[in-house]
Amino acid sequence: MEKKVKFKIKAGDQVKVIAGDAKDATGKVTKIITEKNRVIIEGVNMVSKHTKPNAANPQGGIIKKEAAIHISNVALIDAKGDIVRVGRKKNDAGKLVRVSKKSGEEIK
Repeated sequence: MEKKVKFKIKAGDQVKVIAGDAKDATGKVTKIITEKNRVIIEGVNMVSKHTKPNAANPQGGIIKKEAAIHISNVALIDAKGDIVRVGRKKNDAGKLVRVSKKSGEEIK
């Protein structure tokens, strides 16, 4: 049985791309692909895709869509706008929460 990997970035987080063609771009994580260790970020790493006509797109043609980026190439942005590394700690209620390693504040 394979061990399930726990990522420090979740869907809905604000992130910055730190490596690759889309470097320095920021956006919100829309989807995490755990099997391939990749994330899809809203409006970042756009690629052209050729499509056949279908019900959703009767004309067909070329559409732009977001491509996945490896999770190691993105960094979490905290509420202040700084790039932070993420740790985990138990809070007062005994629940495991994500915390910023820089400031020690809880990440919402």
